[in-house]
Amino acid sequence: MVQAYILIQTEVGKARDVAAAIKDVSGVVRVDAVTGPYDVVVLTEAHTVDELGKMIVSKVQMVPGITRTLTCSVVHL
Repeated sequence: MVQAYILIQTEVGKARDVAAAIKDVSGVVRVDAVTGPYDVVVLTEAHTVDELGKMIVSKVQMVPGITRTLTCSVVHL
């Protein structure tokens, strides 16, 4: 299983709507609205890196109100 955190910046006032829309995406484990340079943090998981990438590009980044994402892969040290 591959996991990643997606750090999301949204349009002003859209964090709640973005978080609500993303929680229903298949592969999303947890969604939190946060303060700071990012507005929403999402924990995702998939079977492969390719599957994870497809989910991020075709589902998460298509949510209205998102202006930028940064994906951080989880590593097990």
